[in-house]
Amino acid sequence: MNRTLFLLLIASTLLFSATIKQFDSGSKQKTIELTKEQKELEKENFKKENVSLYLSDLKTIEAKIANKNSVWIKSRDSYLTSLEVSKNLEKVKEKISYLQRKPDKSLDEIDELNTLVSKRSILISQTSELKKKDGSPFSNLLTPPIIEKAQPITNPIDIFTGISHIKALEKNFDDYELKKKELSEIIALLKSEMQIYKEIEKLDPENKFLSDIKNKNKQLEQFEIAIDTMVVASEVYRQRLDIVEIEVDKSIDAQIIKLVKIGITVLVIFVIFFLLKLFIKKYITDNDRFYMANKVITFINFTLIILIVFFSYIENAGYLVTILGFASAGIAIAMKDWFMSILGWLVIVFGGSIRVGDRIRVDMDGMQYIGDVMDISLLRMTILEDVTLTSIMKNRRAGRIIFVPNNYIFTRMVANYTHGSLKTVWDGVQITITFDSNHKKAMHLCREITKKYAKGYTDITRKQLGKLRSEYSLKNTNVEPRIFSFIEPNGISIDSWYLTNAYGTLVLRSTISTEIIDAFNKEDDIIIAYPTQKINIEGSETRALFTEFGDVQ
Repeated sequence: MNRTLFLLLIASTLLFSATIKQFDSGSKQKTIELTKEQKELEKENFKKENVSLYLSDLKTIEAKIANKNSVWIKSRDSYLTSLEVSKNLEKVKEKISYLQRKPDKSLDEIDELNTLVSKRSILISQTSELKKKDGSPFSNLLTPPIIEKAQPITNPIDIFTGISHIKALEKNFDDYELKKKELSEIIALLKSEMQIYKEIEKLDPENKFLSDIKNKNKQLEQFEIAIDTMVVASEVYRQRLDIVEIEVDKSIDAQIIKLVKIGITVLVIFVIFFLLKLFIKKYITDNDRFYMANKVITFINFTLIILIVFFSYIENAGYLVTILGFASAGIAIAMKDWFMSILGWLVIVFGGSIRVGDRIRVDMDGMQYIGDVMDISLLRMTILEDVTLTSIMKNRRAGRIIFVPNNYIFTRMVANYTHGSLKTVWDGVQITITFDSNHKKAMHLCREITKKYAKGYTDITRKQLGKLRSEYSLKNTNVEPRIFSFIEPNGISIDSWYLTNAYGTLVLRSTISTEIIDAFNKEDDIIIAYPTQKINIEGSETRALFTEFGDVQ
């Protein structure tokens, strides 16, 4: 009995132990399965988090590409759009062809056919426009700027043209390099995107982004081909640009050397003529001759310099003659006054009709100007207006600088009071005496007074006229004072003419006038006449009134 109980106890113990063991193994199995699920869940969450981070990075890169607003992206988008439009056009054409072949068409099919025809016209126009802009991806962007051949540099002004040409080419090259740099930056961003897509592909075996990866990979390949093309084109462009720069630099250096040589030649000519002027200033004492020699030397100096510069930059003299032949007619018309003034200058200088220091009178626009010639330039004469009888009686002005064009000697009245060696002119004083005056005595007094005060000028003029006989035909060489009498309405007019200094006529006129008046006033039988008027008044009283303004005495 006890043995049975003991056996039962042992059996139950063993059974309980087996049950415990079975329970323990089941718990462990469940625990292991639970741990695997947690790990899978954590792994899945980790993948999702990483994919989310990578997608955020992709958005950041896409934003950077979009912010660049690049012409490369726009050009590719335009190209893709043109491809898409072409595909749509082919589909529309197929649909139209199908509907046109269909024998019995319903009203809806006819409407659809008309709509498709209109759509085809629109798509064709869009396709043609897109092809004009982008016949192939980046065709306009990849083509380097055209390097135009530099114009030959033949004068100093062309130097600035050559420099501007080089700067323009350099700017075009910099713009091309800037586009290449921009493309390189886009390629770097696309490579970053591709690297992220590879990481996402590792985390996501289902490869949900396969289409995006293909598009980005194709875009990257197109851009890499474009950058390779640009690198080669940039190197070729740089080499060609260097060749053009070398040619332009050589031409500029040649022109600078030529310009320096011309400058040295001109400087030497200036020094020679300057020394020549010092020489004539030392050995020519006559002012008129010195002035004329100085003018001639200056003219020859500048003419020689102009010819040197002119022929230094004219390689074909026949070409120059042809140009001047065609341009001469127009220039002669447009610059008629200038040419006439230059011709007048030649007549004045080489003809000797007017010289510096001469006193002349010029009639200009109804006015008379009398003065001394201060300068005779290529285009005009410069006159200093003096105080003369004309200034007093007509102009009421004096001391002005008058500029007279040289062509006036052909079209205006120009009188020379001191031509050649003749420095005197005839001047006269007019005075009127009454009819009952002793006019013979009055004429005698005038003759004596004018002889007295004009004697020196009379002797000078006699000698001067003797010198002029060798150049001119002189018939009347009487230089003695001349006295004339004329019957006037208010008396006998006595004109006394005498020779005086051409530069001081007013002084001698004033002196002789006062002397004649004093001499007449001393004589009882000579009465100076002046306009008077007699008025008779009849009435209760008769009286005569005399006034100083009338016609006769």
